[in-house]
Amino acid sequence: MHGRDVSSKPSFCILTQTERPLQRGRFIPALFIAAEVIIVNILFWLTISLYPVIKTGGYDLRVLWLLVEMGCLPLVFLNLGRRHELRTIYLEKVMRASLIDVGMHALCFMSLAGFLGLALPYKTYLFYYGTMVVCLPVSIITASYLLKAYRRRGYNFTNVVIVGTGSTAVRLADSMKKDAGFGYTISAFFDEVDTPGKMEGCQVLPMSELRNFVVRDDVRQVYFTLSGQDPSLPDVIKTCDDNLAEFFYVPQIPKTLSRGFQLHNIGAIPVLAIRSNPLKSIVNRGLKRAFDIAVSSLFLCFYPLIYIPVAVSIKLSSPGPVYFKQERTGYRGRSFKCFKFRTMRVNASANDTQATKDDPRKTRVGDFLRRTSIDELPQFINVWRGDMSIVGPRPHMLAHTRAYSQIIDSYMVRHAIKPGITGWAQVNGYRGLTDQLWKMERRVEHDVWYIENWTFLLDLKIIVRTIINAFSEDKNAF
Repeated sequence: MHGRDVSSKPSFCILTQTERPLQRGRFIPALFIAAEVIIVNILFWLTISLYPVIKTGGYDLRVLWLLVEMGCLPLVFLNLGRRHELRTIYLEKVMRASLIDVGMHALCFMSLAGFLGLALPYKTYLFYYGTMVVCLPVSIITASYLLKAYRRRGYNFTNVVIVGTGSTAVRLADSMKKDAGFGYTISAFFDEVDTPGKMEGCQVLPMSELRNFVVRDDVRQVYFTLSGQDPSLPDVIKTCDDNLAEFFYVPQIPKTLSRGFQLHNIGAIPVLAIRSNPLKSIVNRGLKRAFDIAVSSLFLCFYPLIYIPVAVSIKLSSPGPVYFKQERTGYRGRSFKCFKFRTMRVNASANDTQATKDDPRKTRVGDFLRRTSIDELPQFINVWRGDMSIVGPRPHMLAHTRAYSQIIDSYMVRHAIKPGITGWAQVNGYRGLTDQLWKMERRVEHDVWYIENWTFLLDLKIIVRTIINAFSEDKNAF
């Protein structure tokens, strides 16, 4: 068995052929599409009922309804290509897919209406597509959760086998069984063994039995976790092709490199990049920067309303400047002066020692400013100047960068984008004092995840969660 450990270690059970429930949900993607089309139609007739000017304006409702149905055609084809996404739910992907659906429908509907010379009131467009932007993602998420609940009850499972018994196979099996809502039933592992065995509660069978097993157990998917140079690979692919089973090749990637990969090609050779950075795209960077400028400019227009009372309070609390300007590590490791309202008495250790809960350096006004995060508001000046972004990894003191970059893997990766006023780590509870190494490690993990999974919708989500957290007590805010 190529030295692989197939000792018994039960972690999940396998259903026998006689007790296995219905595996295929061939009509489920169609039901998702039908639900989306129905919602589009319901919203259309709701718009008609709320805006009677359409009925009295000489428009032929049958023609408009036909245009609605024709606008649904791009939705159908787009959703047919998303069938593989039904097993997992990612809010950002759902929102992005919904915006694409709404945009495609609007483009098709308005183009056809313009071609026919139908000029509908703009308010009807705003209402129709505005409600669609809200209703479509809600319906998709609701339907997905219902489907996962349905699978957890033992229905709509996909019968799969895994070729290989190494660490990659074990990690794949654990991921599949992590949530029954994914809808996978692992029937067996296959490898070069002389006699059947057990691994992870599953039977391990010889490779010679794979073809018969795929036919007998109606296997829908085969996952190949051995080396791409393994001599059994062509036979496994042919077995899948002959029996209309889907074949998936799982690269033997070490656990330390497990992340979102990007596939590139050098000639005919596929190359996997272990880190993705959506903000390398000039379009994404432009969108993020435009949002930063718009929000920071709007905020700074009203900034004097905050600055004046805070500045007076700081001056009365202790001698010293209103602003505390500290050198911090920014984009690409370059330092910049980060602005904050001064919350401490002037002291010599301000640039290398973090604040603690009962820090004697804090003033009474400063303690309030820190607990409410008002002390961070001057950083909108940094955002406007381009040193920071509204959302991103929090900038650290230079002393921390020098220290932690030597002991935490991937620490410097967090500087691949601009630092932020708030970030993914902060809204997940990793803010404030990092008096233990694991706290900084978790913060770095979240920062790197944010960089590799950035979307504009994720930024909006973080901003909303930051605002919500500002009105609740945070034990790490001091």
